[in-house]
Amino acid sequence: MEVLTEKVEEEEAAEREEVAERAEREERTARQSTVQKKELPMTQEMLRDLEKKLSEIATDVPEKPLVTTKETIDISSLPLSYRTNTPKEEHLLQVADNFSRQYSHLCPDRMPLFLYPLNECEVPKFVSTTLRPTLMPYPELYNWDTCAQFVADFLSMEPLPDPLKPPSHLFSSTTVLKHQKGNCFDFSVLLCSMLIGAGYDAYCVNGYGSLELCLMDLTREVCPLTVKPKEAVQEKKVVPPKKYTVKPPRDLTSRFEQEQEVKKQEAIRAQEELRQKEEEERLQEMEKANTDPLHGMRVHSWVLVLVGKREVPETFFIDPFTAHSYSPLDEHFLGIESLWNHKNYWINMQDCWNYCKDLIFDLGDPVKWEYMLLGTNKPHLSMTEEEDEGLNDDDDDLENLDKEEEDKSFDMPCSWAEQIEISPEAFETRCPDGNKVIQYKKAKLEKWAPYLNSNGLVSRLSTYEDKECTKVLEVKEWYQNREDMLELKHINKVTGLNTDYFKPGHSQALRVHSYESMQPETDRVMEFYQVARVDGLVKREETPNTMTEYYQGRPDFLCYRQVHFGPRVKRLTMKSAESNPRPMVKITERFFRNPAKPADEDVVERVFLLAEERIQLLYHCREDHITASKREFLWRSEVDNKGNKIVMTPDMCISFEVEPMENTKKLLFQYEAMMQLKNEEKLSRHQAWESELEVLEILKLREEEEEAHKLTVSIYDTKRNEKSKEHREAVERVVHEEHLQQVEAQLDYLAPFLAQLPPGQKLTRWQATCLKEDCLNDFKQRLIDKANLIQARFERETQELQKKKQWYQENQVTLTAEDEDFYLSYCSQAMFRIRILEQRLSRHKEQAPLKYLALEEKLCKDPRLVGQSLLFDTPPGAPT
Repeated sequence: MEVLTEKVEEEEAAEREEVAERAEREERTARQSTVQKKELPMTQEMLRDLEKKLSEIATDVPEKPLVTTKETIDISSLPLSYRTNTPKEEHLLQVADNFSRQYSHLCPDRMPLFLYPLNECEVPKFVSTTLRPTLMPYPELYNWDTCAQFVADFLSMEPLPDPLKPPSHLFSSTTVLKHQKGNCFDFSVLLCSMLIGAGYDAYCVNGYGSLELCLMDLTREVCPLTVKPKEAVQEKKVVPPKKYTVKPPRDLTSRFEQEQEVKKQEAIRAQEELRQKEEEERLQEMEKANTDPLHGMRVHSWVLVLVGKREVPETFFIDPFTAHSYSPLDEHFLGIESLWNHKNYWINMQDCWNYCKDLIFDLGDPVKWEYMLLGTNKPHLSMTEEEDEGLNDDDDDLENLDKEEEDKSFDMPCSWAEQIEISPEAFETRCPDGNKVIQYKKAKLEKWAPYLNSNGLVSRLSTYEDKECTKVLEVKEWYQNREDMLELKHINKVTGLNTDYFKPGHSQALRVHSYESMQPETDRVMEFYQVARVDGLVKREETPNTMTEYYQGRPDFLCYRQVHFGPRVKRLTMKSAESNPRPMVKITERFFRNPAKPADEDVVERVFLLAEERIQLLYHCREDHITASKREFLWRSEVDNKGNKIVMTPDMCISFEVEPMENTKKLLFQYEAMMQLKNEEKLSRHQAWESELEVLEILKLREEEEEAHKLTVSIYDTKRNEKSKEHREAVERVVHEEHLQQVEAQLDYLAPFLAQLPPGQKLTRWQATCLKEDCLNDFKQRLIDKANLIQARFERETQELQKKKQWYQENQVTLTAEDEDFYLSYCSQAMFRIRILEQRLSRHKEQAPLKYLALEEKLCKDPRLVGQSLLFDTPPGAPT
């Protein structure tokens, strides 16, 4: 009983708790509903405000990129050969299908053959007939490298829809060129067609490539433009020692210290190589960690060029995406399934376990390459003498076999694709939309079409320090068609050094200009074209305190001049560098050997110490001497402070003569030499001042050229040359006007009426009047007849339309949907014709009076009627 009582009490307590919870829940719900009712207006207002703000946000959805598919190609304008197959092509497709079935039966573990994909018109075409060998009319496209570069620049790469299978469609090269897009097979077919046309033994390859090769990923490749060509090491000619020579001074440096220094440098070099090796190994491990799961299965197509034709020394591959050439030993090419040209198709029967390294490209060997058609021009394998003797015994059997092969041979049909044509505009533009960007390892290459940029920029190569391409090291920019002949600009972002390279033809004969700033009196180097300058200046180096010039081919044999400048004198008034030049402190000049003078009289170096008032001369050395003569002149004014004339004294000329007994110079000779040197000093100072002015002029000219960056246009470029264009339009306008005058002259409106009169008879007044009235009446009647004709056509069309409407009203219930569509189409066309006739009639009514007045005016001005007075209407024979 106690247990039952406890259970009952527990149940009652639980019920009470449930009731209390239910009441509390209802109270909470009522309270929330009250709060919601109060907050409802506020919530709706917030929602409206949110919707308003969201509506102000505009998102531009990018358009889906266009892909060259059969839906994007207009096949209505394509030739008949694109849409149908000839009987010979149908026979070839049957042969290919039989060949494919036999291959699949014998090699079930290999991929199906790529033999007859669909073209842009959904028609199966054999791959060899898709090739169209064409020799392009441009000399730049005669060699394989320029051909490959053009294809790589002209087309945009599209990846295969399925990276594990060849494409289901293979378009013609004309369609690919028109859309400037394609996959690796489209690239290869176009490039192979151009190479075969240029005389190369080229083939399209269906095989397997690496991920980087299939996706045109060059981020691991070094840009070819950054690789410096190897300089040819010139062997120094060893001059045989003379019997009697002065021994060089003894080397007193410590050999032990030299050895220690060499060991130190080798240790530093070894540490650097070890660090680079570890870094390369780390990068290789990172790359291996990101291995491609589809390695060895990605389908790719490239071009194979065999030895023989066009003096090709060895077999090589061409990647059509990048235009790079590779050896068959390269590990990017993982295997070959088949290859073909415009004459035959071959299957690779060799094992590709070692990629393409062990493949033998002897297409005449049926064991290694199985061909589809017997009519191949590839030579068969050479045979040994024993085999040759055995074959000679069975000549009859071989003749029978040859006859059977001839019966089974089948010639490849002609290509169904049209001839490849590239317009001059497309050849000049090259890249799609005129620009293209290629990303390399630590470099980025940008290309533009000529005349696309206003400054003539056609290519830019940016080199970076890191792989992420965040810090720029240097920039190279190539230009074309610049009026200032600028060809290349090299900008070093680390040192701040800018180097401009010019083609021949600059107004100042500039060849190279290296500078850090365009401000004068800073570090710079200018190189010139020697042939284009009269003074023979080759190079000019300038620093804030010196200016050095190098010459060649001068009649005075000057080869070097260096000018040292002192600090500029400060003046109260601000003046330019031209009016306030820097003072010259020292001028050093050097000369080549003048064979017309003796060595003792031929100066090799001349130094003008302007601040110290001295002149130093050093002469050339004789062949049989080891020392050279020297002279030094002390510079003094011609008069002293009191105005007395200074006389030449021996202490004013200090000389060292190699042969004093032979060359004893008197004071008169020294005086004349010193006076001549004074004049030459003035000339040298003047030439140095002119060089300073020339530098300022060049800097000013370069600033103007960079701001204007004008481009030159050839006279044969009629589209861009405004003068030639205006001249051509003027000539065409004159020709058109002359043609109109000839047409008007041929339309003689009086000829039908003059034919009624006797030939050669002179018109009288009455006859001229009659001719004029007859001509006007006839023209008036023709205008009326034309209006009536238009009105009759208008009424006929209206009546036919009414009859059609009446027929529709009578048979509306029993008409089918096709009949209704036909009726609506007829009504639309009839209304269009009625509107056109109505417009023609109204325009004719407006223009008829104007045409009548124009004819009357022409008759009044006609020279055949102007000579007769039309004021009197007098019949012949009537009294006047």
